Amino acid sequence: MSAACIQATSRAAAGVPAKAWGLLQDATVGYGYRPWLAGLWLLGLLAAGSVYFASHHPAPLGTGGPQFNAVAYTLDLLVPVVSLGQSGAWNPSGSSQVLAYALIISGWTLATTLFAGVTRILVRP
Repeated sequence: MSAACIQATSRAAAGVPAKAWGLLQDATVGYGYRPWLAGLWLLGLLAAGSVYFASHHPAPLGTGGPQFNAVAYTLDLLVPVVSLGQSGAWNPSGSSQVLAYALIISGWTLATTLFAGVTRILVRP
């Protein structure tokens, strides 16, 4: 039995939350079989966040910080561990803060998935 048949069978037997989670995993990373999709999602989120923050600049946290750059700010939110100095210099509020949190959570999730997929590919015999 193929992996797709097994997934479809187990999804049909699951409840609504499990079905939704399965569909989300399939669309975002193909159940781990297509980790490159996580990279595409990261690029899409980078584009969307950059467009949003280009027109909704967050307020500066202090004086003398870096000049605001929407692409660098979004990338700083999305990419875990690496700091570009943008996210610590600006204070989003309202819907911008919600988007910033969503980008941080998405970045951690997708970057971890992408990293795990790449390392799995690299260690194959």
